[in-house]
Amino acid sequence: MNNNNLTLKNNLYFNKKISSFHKLNKKFDKIYTNLKREIKNKNKTLNVLDDKFKLNFRLKDLSKYKKFKTIVIIGMGGSILGANAIYDFFRFTIKKKVYFFDDLDENKLSSLKKKEYLPKILFIIISKSGNTIETLSNTFALNIIKKNSKNIILISERKNNVLFSLSKKLNLFYIEHNPNIGGRYSVLSEVGIIPAYLMGININRLRSKISDSLNKKNKIYLKKSTTNLVKILKSKKFNSLILLNYAPNLKKLLYWCQQLIAESLGKQGKGLLPVISNAPKDHHSLLQLYLDGPKDKLFYIFSFEKKFKQKINFGKKFEGLNFIKKKSISTIKIAQKNALIKSLLQNKTPIREFKIKKSNEETLGQLFSYFIIETIIVGKMLNINPYDQPAVEKVKLYTKKFLK
Repeated sequence: MNNNNLTLKNNLYFNKKISSFHKLNKKFDKIYTNLKREIKNKNKTLNVLDDKFKLNFRLKDLSKYKKFKTIVIIGMGGSILGANAIYDFFRFTIKKKVYFFDDLDENKLSSLKKKEYLPKILFIIISKSGNTIETLSNTFALNIIKKNSKNIILISERKNNVLFSLSKKLNLFYIEHNPNIGGRYSVLSEVGIIPAYLMGININRLRSKISDSLNKKNKIYLKKSTTNLVKILKSKKFNSLILLNYAPNLKKLLYWCQQLIAESLGKQGKGLLPVISNAPKDHHSLLQLYLDGPKDKLFYIFSFEKKFKQKINFGKKFEGLNFIKKKSISTIKIAQKNALIKSLLQNKTPIREFKIKKSNEETLGQLFSYFIIETIIVGKMLNINPYDQPAVEKVKLYTKKFLK
């Protein structure tokens, strides 16, 4: 897959022969056709990728919130990871201060209260169920819920839940969470688009290329990728997926990917453990294991192609360092990445490379949509429901029992 914004390359080696290669191709074709139908169906999760997808808000209703210079987003999992990925991707151009509360951390809560004047902060509180225990705990620990508050946006399903009830009882601004879209698939819906808009991101551009992964030109790449991934998973030789990152502002995107892949495919004894690994830092801690440890890992390698003009320069007294003289930091990282790729390929380790050409809204939208589509197809080819998370629901029930 190759376009103006990004390049995706595969070197997915696998040693175990899968006899049903023709069946996999046939199965892909059927799933691909159904997927395109699902995108057009307003009652399906994948409708979020439709060009005509209807967002549950009007921009004019949000305009009054653009005045806030500081934003706090409270949520868990898919309710916040997408917004965090968007912020991270554009953090050098976003002029507002943005805090993310996606865990239970007393020190972080106390620090916010000390550093910021809470009435001057815009709080965006997101929970699909409206009852997420960590989201409610952070919200009430900050003591921000007041009647007629003009600095709060609540996003949840429109049904009997805490957030929706609060919006009605206390007259708080409320936006409906699409009931058909689960958290990890919601980044291109209200859940990610509202924070993006209020951060100053062009939301039309963010959604403008999201259907490109399914066009005829990219179908061949998508087919090869998904069928090879299914073969790798079926071989049962691989346990971990290493998301190796040479681009610091992709880090939060990879945390979003981690949840998407783990929660969608980690079922029925199947799946890979997605691990975010920061490079070249991890060359000096984990590389020995990657290259000479168990051969049970699949690697996705992420980098930016952008080259910076600033070069490393020094006088003659440092001539022993000529190999880095007049080189940019990005050039050095590219050399390290290419050296690792060469070593992995010599080991016949399965890898994929994701090269980001442009750090714009279209690129990020394409990355979100590609991973969503690929993950769903792989799940369906493995006869897994990629939309649910039954094991997680058990822990939620047990937690409430322990708190009673």
